[in-house]
Amino acid sequence: MGGQAAKIAIQFGGIILLARLLTPYDYGLLAMVVSIVGIGEILRDFGLSSAAVQAKSVSQAQRSNLFWINSGIGLGLGLVIFFSARGIAAFYREPALVLIAQVLSFTFLVNGMTTQYRAQLVRDLKFAKIATADVSAQALGLGVGVACALLWKNYWALVAQQVVQSVTGLVVMMIATRWLPGRPRRHVEMSGFLSFGWTLMATQMLAYASQNLGQVIIGNRIGAQALGLYNRAFQLLMMPLYQINAPATTVALPVLSRLQDEPARFDAFLLRGQTVLLHVIISIFVFGCAQARPLIELVLGAHWVSAVEIFQVLTIGGLFQAAGYAAYWVFLSKGLGKAQLTNSVVGRVLMIAAIVVGSHWGAIGVAAGYSLGLALIWPFSLFWISRCTQAPVREMFHNGLRAILGYGIGGIASWAAVRHFMQDQSLIVQLLIGGAVMALAFGLVCLLWPAFRRDVVSILNSRSLLASARASKGVA
Repeated sequence: MGGQAAKIAIQFGGIILLARLLTPYDYGLLAMVVSIVGIGEILRDFGLSSAAVQAKSVSQAQRSNLFWINSGIGLGLGLVIFFSARGIAAFYREPALVLIAQVLSFTFLVNGMTTQYRAQLVRDLKFAKIATADVSAQALGLGVGVACALLWKNYWALVAQQVVQSVTGLVVMMIATRWLPGRPRRHVEMSGFLSFGWTLMATQMLAYASQNLGQVIIGNRIGAQALGLYNRAFQLLMMPLYQINAPATTVALPVLSRLQDEPARFDAFLLRGQTVLLHVIISIFVFGCAQARPLIELVLGAHWVSAVEIFQVLTIGGLFQAAGYAAYWVFLSKGLGKAQLTNSVVGRVLMIAAIVVGSHWGAIGVAAGYSLGLALIWPFSLFWISRCTQAPVREMFHNGLRAILGYGIGGIASWAAVRHFMQDQSLIVQLLIGGAVMALAFGLVCLLWPAFRRDVVSILNSRSLLASARASKGVA
């Protein structure tokens, strides 16, 4: 979490700096390419990073084969994107996208080579080394991006940031693992990895399509300016969600996989992990939704105020997305790839339908459709888990509902206090007052709601639970 705090600080600083040096149009151009070619990143991984982490054992020959599979897929996809660049530019009617897509195609090979280095660090629970690699890559990428923005003042700063970040991550992880792959070998058992991987890949592709379909529609129908506004609002939502969920999943997956034969300890760790994740993410989202206008104007600048309503609608969906992450942990740790795929097909199809309908009302309609889809997916995922395993589904639902309602009360109080009494104050004063009111409401909710108070107290005792999990099977 310390590493993630550093990453959030770097990303937040990058958003502040680059949003003032670049325009929504610049961000929109990059988003046009990424929203299409990003699905290649899922194909490149092929679910093999999670397969390697979830497996009870991985031999050196298997690890080398996994490296070459991921690298080969990355090379192939990079070539596909390179030669498809003109088609992407024609779809959006933006000639500048040709060279952008061709340069970004190089990152597929680099990220493919990185996949198994990261997976091995996760298997070994070397979270500090992972954090070091990620922070180093983001810091150097941001530095290069800001320098290019000052020099060129256009979208190439964002492209350079992406490329430098990918290369740096690979180099640092190679040094951290001190491992070089052997040559690929035949007659090595790989079917288990590939079977787990393809079902997870299909699930991730559905999730990616539902997340990015709206951006493709906005870019094609409205243009880069509107897409830039939507993309920045979406990234402000995803930054805390991903940066907090990623390390939580990094910890949860290997530990829950080791505890899958001990139901009582599995349930205890699952519920405690979900509680920590919920309270951190939902508190951030609720405050962000309540104080979206002063927050966006202060962070991005006055020319980004049009993104406020989009961001507020998206944060509502983010609450339900955070509530559903524990279900994702159960699917992965218990190896329920096919069940997860079935769940995703139903849930993500509903979300895609909601986004397509919402797109008739522009960017705000896309945001509303996305959030509605997330609200539907959360209870459906819990229902599907209850059919496949003995996970504590009822407690998982109550955990999410308590967090949403508890912090929601504070968010409403914060919004009302600033809107009705502090509109004429400076942006910083509005945020400070809004934060103080929400903190006061949080204290009152803890005082008056015993179940919510127990959740908060349990978070403070999480370190001892993780320590006991580290001492479980096969963990020194």
